[in-house]
Amino acid sequence: MNKVRLQIISPDKVVFDGECTMIEYNTTEGYVGVLPGHVAMTQIIAPGRLAVYEEGKEKPMYAALMSGIATIMPDTISLLAEIIEMQDEIDVERAKEAKKRAEDRIENKKEDTDLERAEDALQRANVRLEVAEL
Repeated sequence: MNKVRLQIISPDKVVFDGECTMIEYNTTEGYVGVLPGHVAMTQIIAPGRLAVYEEGKEKPMYAALMSGIATIMPDTISLLAEIIEMQDEIDVERAKEAKKRAEDRIENKKEDTDLERAEDALQRANVRLEVAEL
């Protein structure tokens, strides 16, 4: 078994439904890679780069994957993504503006500033910019 079926589903569409040879993504436990035949498990997705390796393609398909649940079976991987942006969908200028806003909120925090929300926004902007540059 050298391929596994991958389904990536977001709230508004099926992002990907096909075969791949490996995927890599970030979880709350760290960055992981999943190959065909992997032991069954469920993981919580954390913000990070998703890389999907397809047979015969030189470069993986990249996406900014922010949150969701991964369900892994030996022959199927399902990513239920709350927020995902494929590499070619990322608005770099918007991500740069979001990064600047988040950094400003963190640096100039006031008593009513939701610091955790600002840090999350900064992390998402950084992920988008990283994926856009790959």
